[in-house]
Amino acid sequence: MMSNKIDQERNRFLRNASLDSSPKGTALITGASSGIGAIYADRLAIRGYDLILVARNQDRLDEVAKRVIEDTGRSVKIIVADLNNKSDLARVEQVLRTDATITALVNNAGVGAPPLLLDSGIDKIDQMIGLNVAALVRLTYAVVPGFLNRGGGAIINISSALGIVPELLNGVYGGTKAFVLAFSLSLHKEFSERKIQVQAVLPGATATDFWDISGTPLGELPKEVVMNADEMVDAAIAGFAQSELITIPSLPDMADWEAYEAARQKMIPNLSMSVPAARYNLR
Repeated sequence: MMSNKIDQERNRFLRNASLDSSPKGTALITGASSGIGAIYADRLAIRGYDLILVARNQDRLDEVAKRVIEDTGRSVKIIVADLNNKSDLARVEQVLRTDATITALVNNAGVGAPPLLLDSGIDKIDQMIGLNVAALVRLTYAVVPGFLNRGGGAIINISSALGIVPELLNGVYGGTKAFVLAFSLSLHKEFSERKIQVQAVLPGATATDFWDISGTPLGELPKEVVMNADEMVDAAIAGFAQSELITIPSLPDMADWEAYEAARQKMIPNLSMSVPAARYNLR
């Protein structure tokens, strides 16, 4: 039954997307053994990318690779790696530095935590920061020089709507995703004129095993706030094709984000001044 659902979603993607399946180089996808990462593998292969899939679970990686190869005929390599392990992370960084076929990096690997700070052990919180922030930065740092030398590339960072509203759930998780958003904005400013396309994807609740792993079962969430994972990825890829810097798959009107961003931009000239604001009555 689940297989039929997946096939239906994939067929819908093929019908609705305007696809150019000509070869596009290689996309390296982290967290690619299931959920969002596995769907990205399928969709990018359909679009003409060869793949390097990174995750901890070899059996699941093998399954994803086998399916993609059978369905698309694209080349798929796997790297079994725990990105919180320094030596494993270094191996993936080395691939990003040396494989000249890589044209896209999808920073998808991430982990959550229970909603309340003290319900999660500090070591797990530290590991979450390491994966969601430090590993993402190191992988990006590794791939950018090659992109610059080869005249361009793409970086897709999976953030979260909680990067805008970190107070809704675990604040550390939201903080890591706010970092991903801020980092993406900075990367765009620094490298967009050098033909590196950056996209930050900010999904809301998405139907994957992420929720059970993080300690908040998906069944506890209202159905109306949970998006199908295939549709979320399809929307994100559509946003990428439209050159969106920020993609919020469920936001009905992007004018709301534009107003939010305009308000932020309006504040910038006044965020650092030589005197305190008058409301503090210091003069």
